[in-house]
Amino acid sequence: MTFQVGDKVIYPNHGLGIVERIEEKTILGTTCGFFHLRIVSNDTTVLVPVANVDGVGLRKAITDEEVERLFGLLSDGKIDNHQNWKGRFKDNSDKMRTGSIYDMADVLKSLTFLSKSKSLSFREKRMLDRAKALIISEISEVMREKALEVEGKVDSALEKCFMVKARNMARTAARTKVTKPVKAAAMVAAAVAPRRAARAS
Repeated sequence: MTFQVGDKVIYPNHGLGIVERIEEKTILGTTCGFFHLRIVSNDTTVLVPVANVDGVGLRKAITDEEVERLFGLLSDGKIDNHQNWKGRFKDNSDKMRTGSIYDMADVLKSLTFLSKSKSLSFREKRMLDRAKALIISEISEVMREKALEVEGKVDSALEKCFMVKARNMARTAARTKVTKPVKAAAMVAAAVAPRRAARAS
């Protein structure tokens, strides 16, 4: 993927950056192209080799249409619910490294949901804060809205997500209660039938 000066890009785990210039440098006799990125959140500059763009997951910021899709994902009620800490942490770490805002949304949903029922470890709390900050900063830049306003919308979407999840869990529990007596009745009927047949003969 190629970028131009002025492009808004996302550098995984660093957040939103602006391509300020593209230049060539000779290092140990090898000439390489580099993107100079200014990271918006802390106003630092990082150099990314042009040849390594795909390797580090550098991508363009999402569009207005993709922001709508993102909010749909944040509020859909589907939450990864790993019980095993090691497996959960590995999956979430892998998602954060992809740089995909949709993967970060999954991390944000699952860890926020988990934090409502138990205390997160220091590392998971830090990951949750990072995912939320990166999502808010990207939406804020794309929609040209203040971070505080975007945070309110993200929190509302998450609340809706948890309400949908609770509703779905309640429906599943209700269906289980209904099917259990039906299954029990069927088992009783199946057990009684041979006895009746034996009596009749």
